[in-house]
Amino acid sequence: MDYNTILNWQVEEQVHTYTERDTMLYALGVGFGADPLDPRQLEFVYEKNLQATPTQAVVLGYPGFWMGDPATGIDAVRLVHGEQGIEIHQPLPVAGTVIGQTRVTGINDKGPDKGALVYSERQVFNHQTGDLLATLTSTTFCRGDGGCGGDDPAPYVPHKLPERPADLECELPLVEQAALIYRLSGDYNPLHADLEVASKAGFERPILHGLATMGVAGHALLKTCCDYDAARLTSMRLRFSAPVYPGEILRTEIWRDEEQVSFRCSVPARDQVVLSNGLAVIEK
Repeated sequence: MDYNTILNWQVEEQVHTYTERDTMLYALGVGFGADPLDPRQLEFVYEKNLQATPTQAVVLGYPGFWMGDPATGIDAVRLVHGEQGIEIHQPLPVAGTVIGQTRVTGINDKGPDKGALVYSERQVFNHQTGDLLATLTSTTFCRGDGGCGGDDPAPYVPHKLPERPADLECELPLVEQAALIYRLSGDYNPLHADLEVASKAGFERPILHGLATMGVAGHALLKTCCDYDAARLTSMRLRFSAPVYPGEILRTEIWRDEEQVSFRCSVPARDQVVLSNGLAVIEK
């Protein structure tokens, strides 16, 4: 990987049309509708009074796995999604056409044999009005690409969780088919479906997409702090700490400080934190 090549890499702009069906499918993939008798959950998976969950922004205008292009020089087998942020500027339409514009914003080289961090940003615009709907920031840890050059700063400093006990907790179950449902929203990496591929990657079975785990965390925040009003959750950011398997229970611990909400997620059965340094903004 070469610093200047990646910093100036032209990621193809994406024009993405999605339907109410796509919005409901995404919501099913992150656990909405698990209680089909809960009328507030139904607003995300049933066309009557349909809402789009804010975390759906991660699948809108998605440019695909551009780092897998051999011309980038990136060791794509060894990269890991490290951090993700979402800022919602306007409530997401339940259907429509959007434009996704992705660019690399910086690279921080940790040195030979230590890898490099690649920072990127995607802006999602309403195709019809030109309004900016969401800004997504992402950190990718390229474990095999240290020594490429670059000392650009991170887009944000990891949020430190409060030291007091959590104010709230929310546990949500993941169905065994969670990864198979979520992948239909556009991320078809076989790691999340194919037992042989997962085994070669060192996992006992296919794992859940990291962004799906983020979506479940967003679900927990909407349920616990927003009474399922999607417009109140305006931003999220977090670090990915460990993989999650379909069928597990995800526990979200929440600390409330006015509009600022800190959170982390763990799998109680393994006593392992899987999402850390979480920070969200929830409007009153």
